[in-house]
Amino acid sequence: MRLQIAAALAATLVFPAQAQDMTAPDYPETRRGGVVETLFGEEIADPYRWLEDDVRNSADVADWVERQNRVTDAYLEKLPARDWFAERIGQLYDFERFSTPVEKGGRYFYTRNSGLQNQSPLYVMDSLDGEPRLLLDPNEWAEDGATALSGWKPSADGTKLLYSVQDGGTDWRILRVLDVETGKALEDEIRWAKFTGLSWIGSEGFLYSRFPEPEEGEDFQALNYKQAVYYHRVGTPQSEDQLVYSTPDHPDYNHGAGVTSDGRWAIITSSIGTDARYEVHVIDLAARAEKGWQARPLVTGFENAWSVVDGIGGKLWVVTNKDAPRYRVLSIDLDSKSPEWAEVVPHMEQPIDGASIVGNRLILTYLKDASSLARVFALSGEEMAPIDLAGIGSVGGFTGRPDDKETFYSFTSFNRPATIYRLDLETGERTVFAEPKLAFDPDDFLVEQRFYTSKDGTVVPMFIMRRKDVADSGKPVPTLLYGYGGFDVSLTPGFSASRMAWVQAGGAFALANIRGGGEYGKAWHDAGRLANKQNVFDDFIAAGEYLKAEGIASADGLAIQGGSNGGLLVGAVSNQRPDLFAAGNAAVGVMDMLRFDRWTAGRYWVDDYGYPSKEEDFRILRSYSPYHNITPRTPYPALLVTTADTDDRVVPGHSFKYTAALQAADLGPKPQLIRIETRAGHGSGKPTDKAIEEASDIAAFLAYWTGLTPVE
Repeated sequence: MRLQIAAALAATLVFPAQAQDMTAPDYPETRRGGVVETLFGEEIADPYRWLEDDVRNSADVADWVERQNRVTDAYLEKLPARDWFAERIGQLYDFERFSTPVEKGGRYFYTRNSGLQNQSPLYVMDSLDGEPRLLLDPNEWAEDGATALSGWKPSADGTKLLYSVQDGGTDWRILRVLDVETGKALEDEIRWAKFTGLSWIGSEGFLYSRFPEPEEGEDFQALNYKQAVYYHRVGTPQSEDQLVYSTPDHPDYNHGAGVTSDGRWAIITSSIGTDARYEVHVIDLAARAEKGWQARPLVTGFENAWSVVDGIGGKLWVVTNKDAPRYRVLSIDLDSKSPEWAEVVPHMEQPIDGASIVGNRLILTYLKDASSLARVFALSGEEMAPIDLAGIGSVGGFTGRPDDKETFYSFTSFNRPATIYRLDLETGERTVFAEPKLAFDPDDFLVEQRFYTSKDGTVVPMFIMRRKDVADSGKPVPTLLYGYGGFDVSLTPGFSASRMAWVQAGGAFALANIRGGGEYGKAWHDAGRLANKQNVFDDFIAAGEYLKAEGIASADGLAIQGGSNGGLLVGAVSNQRPDLFAAGNAAVGVMDMLRFDRWTAGRYWVDDYGYPSKEEDFRILRSYSPYHNITPRTPYPALLVTTADTDDRVVPGHSFKYTAALQAADLGPKPQLIRIETRAGHGSGKPTDKAIEEASDIAAFLAYWTGLTPVE
């Protein structure tokens, strides 16, 4: 049946050259099960539920994965631009890049990647002008390069380093400790840490968050409950770690720990999902010998966001959205007889995106139409001179202690990889700490921001990057549109080798700041979640229509891409407007909206999606769930679904089931394929060689079906 429909539609569709060789291949046979459930009076078929089983524990699923990859690999190998993108993306990755340095005990710690190293090694300098010394090289940890240094923090005196290891892309972490002077690893090893901070108490021990050890074979799928905070004393086994904070009566609560830079307070921040609604408890570490881990409530009720910036003595500074949907800064003196909140920096037009206390001043970063601003305030709230940034871009860093005289920060944009700056807080002088040497001139590319109108009249911002000669020509070109739209996540300008390769090839790249994100604060987030989720899809569809109407995207040359919640976005809009898009990449997406809350971290997402078990939410979820809304016998975009066998954030069963349903639906001559990576997880920690290979496959696939032929 699929071949008959392909033949009928081929005459009516416009294809790039040689399309007759690249139409949908013969898909591997996928067994259909008979699962049908009645949910709120509606019969819901789930014929591919068996694909939810963990590939490591199911021979049937492993066989399906192998057969799908064999077909996909054979198809991708034939793409005419694949080698070009592999070479170009590799070239664009090959530049020296640094993290922002962290100073502790007079030592400076930072990561540096020479260009094509799979993982970034960690270095230390004993002074700002000292010689770098290699401390950790994660490239030596695994033959396939898929074991990553996922986090690190030196002790306050700079003598020890606490770091976390991520193996094969999983969210689980192994914590270890290094002696900085000798570079030797200590015997400490912490297992089953997940979604954890790294917080030293002096140099003798640290706080971390962990879950109970899952049952054998369930570590990649079991729901995450009973997170607790523990204290580990260096040199002792994990079995002797002290329980610091837990809520056994509320196993669904999550708990993270931090310590103020002066070591006075441990801050326990609790959440119940993905929403910025927290409870905060504080532990007076100065009284620990007498009172133990006695937690004092600071904020209760899970009603608002509360983020402790830092503390000096008894005084804490906190960023909150209480009575301030775009956030403000408050302070409180916990040593006073009657502690009361005092406003330091009021609610402003732009939302606060980051905060730190360095050099006895508050450095706040704001988002202005999704681009960074950096403003400086006295600890009492008076505004000081701002920090000048180089135009449209994103800033990060500004870490340090209240008594520091310097701080470091990074600045990046779509056409500029991150440059690391050192800021002298006493003189205001800014110097370059590390600047990448590039194989291209950033000034050859136009980065602009436009605003378009969505279906309901809402004005939405969108960034667009093109080669200047392409923009000057005024001709529409194949265009890649990216979006996310959820969980209060703000998409801001940043460099991507694969996006730059697409633009160098002559295409346009667009990033739409659709509702559901945090670009304009709480209201923007609320307008794109729960009952308002359709606004996200409408905003993205409107972005595509705008790109075509304005002559940026060619008529048959619009591709879309998104990952995780953005993978859901690609799946949903492909169902709703298959005519608008030529091709798409749905990466590690949430595709079954009726069962997402049954695995690992999925239960947290009900804050944005709602509860499948509640009828009102079920009706909304059912209306846009990618897996359940594929329209059979309809010409669809060419879709490449990407996932990984070790993704324990959005389990790969989502993508497996969705792809099986696509392939069974007779969607015309364009291919519906899945690319399944091994030991790559949800994305973080992915080695450079795998990242380049995957990005090249995706770019070549999208380029073919949008008609993009690389032109120098």
